Amino acid sequence: MDDFRSTGIDDADGLIPVNPAIEAYMRNLVIRTDHPVLFEMEELARQENFPIVNRLVGVFLKTQASMINAKRVFEFGSGFGYSAYWFAKAIGHDGRVICSDSDAVNRHRAKKYLSAAELWQCVEFHVGLAQDVFEQTDGLFDICYNDVDKSAYPEIWQIAKHRIRSGGLYIADNVLWHGRVAVKNYQNEIDASTAAIVEHNQMIFNDPDFDVFINPIRDGVMVARKK
Repeated sequence: MDDFRSTGIDDADGLIPVNPAIEAYMRNLVIRTDHPVLFEMEELARQENFPIVNRLVGVFLKTQASMINAKRVFEFGSGFGYSAYWFAKAIGHDGRVICSDSDAVNRHRAKKYLSAAELWQCVEFHVGLAQDVFEQTDGLFDICYNDVDKSAYPEIWQIAKHRIRSGGLYIADNVLWHGRVAVKNYQNEIDASTAAIVEHNQMIFNDPDFDVFINPIRDGVMVARKK
């Protein structure tokens, strides 16, 4: 019988969930998603070392949204609109992606890119703390997507889970946190961010109202479906 207990590793150096060669192969399978706007956004992220979900995660987000016919998405932490691009592609012109980011420059960039992709009309982009924007927005959501500062992950889960419709999804990026969640003494590895993600992940897997899975591509994407 396989032993699924923790391996108790001491550091995350070289701990890559999916081999880069496999991810490269998978990336080549989705070349039909290539678009000039995506190339511009990906290049900006590379130049500025700005953390965006990569192409594979983007395709995954679009697929998840399409599978449940999502029409209303809330993003906790939108950056300059890369993940919103994928959600907007899924929800269509009659849907709405409500974005939040604390930096007005990111809203300006998102408007530029998403307008060029003819998706801006699907987006409502608010500048401010994601939690505040969420509390000021009424109603239930098909998807709540979490990509804020990692120390806030448990808080985001607690406020979001009650406003996801039955059959809807909670999706969180970076839930493997560069492998640090698997480190035995993670407190010494990276501080409060790792501890917060560990707490966040465990809370969701323990919640009987949700079915949960982690897709290990890139830095780990959690999908939790509300029963």
